[in-house]
Amino acid sequence: MAQIFHRSTNTLSKVSVFGAVLIVGGLIVLGSLLYQSPYVSQAGVAREQPVPFSHEHHVRGLGIDCRYCHTGVETSSFAGIPSAKTCMSCHSQIWTNAELLEPIRQAYKTGQPVHWTRVHNLPQYVYFNHSIHVAKGVACTTCHGPVDRMPLTYQQNSLHMTWCLECHRHPDRYIGPKEAVFQSNWSSPNEMDLSGALRIAEMQATGPAMEFHNPSTVGEDLVQLYHVKNRKKLTDCYVCHR
Repeated sequence: MAQIFHRSTNTLSKVSVFGAVLIVGGLIVLGSLLYQSPYVSQAGVAREQPVPFSHEHHVRGLGIDCRYCHTGVETSSFAGIPSAKTCMSCHSQIWTNAELLEPIRQAYKTGQPVHWTRVHNLPQYVYFNHSIHVAKGVACTTCHGPVDRMPLTYQQNSLHMTWCLECHRHPDRYIGPKEAVFQSNWSSPNEMDLSGALRIAEMQATGPAMEFHNPSTVGEDLVQLYHVKNRKKLTDCYVCHR
């Protein structure tokens, strides 16, 4: 009986199979890169606002503390958006006729809030509490980046679950002294001034004072000092999905 298929068919079949595997693998890699890219996460993309508010000017230039505008950050799950009244506490005396501040003045007169474009927007199925992170020594810059150098506010990180889990798996790499939470120049616990950690230990109201001898273990010591839960509990689904 004559051979139905040419011998080259075997080669073509193998090339097709391996080619399909490579194409599928490539598509998966490209999909992953796209998912992590700013195109999807919007990281690094400044949002257009009704008033071009500059954190660089207000924080770095004028030295205004985060809590002056974001009043709920220490006690609430939501940091809070400043009301027009908060803005007018200064701008009723300075830049009183600036055209770009007209939306603020109108909001103050009418009692209608300014419709800001939200920059950090987590999905509804994600529970995030600002106050517990502040209480455990997570600095503003850890999540929000160098806000004091942002003329227009943008999202510094992807906010993807993998990014959140990196901190929950290794809190010692990100937790710092509570007195540095609102400092715009805070970097990481292992790079902090060792004397700062010693001051924290001295100020601790309850429990035995801790001694920090090695700068490389400051993060681990602070995790113990602030009674941060262990990695298993921090990575349980219920922590963020309730």
